[in-house]
Amino acid sequence: MGVFALLVTTPAFAADDAASCAAGITMIRDALAANPSEAALPKLKKALRVAEREQKEGEFDECLDAVVDARKALGR
Repeated sequence: MGVFALLVTTPAFAADDAASCAAGITMIRDALAANPSEAALPKLKKALRVAEREQKEGEFDECLDAVVDARKALGR
């Protein structure tokens, strides 16, 4: 029964991850538009590239990892 409950709730988690991924990509784009420090700039560009790629592939957990990397680069 526990496995059934997991299978039933998995799409909800995926939707949350997809929304968080999209919001993270927006946050990274906004940070890039705000002229980040030279130290943060390459890290943010890489995080954006990875996040967008993973979003397209439907790998939202990996997208969120890239968003975390971007937040670290921003000191958040």
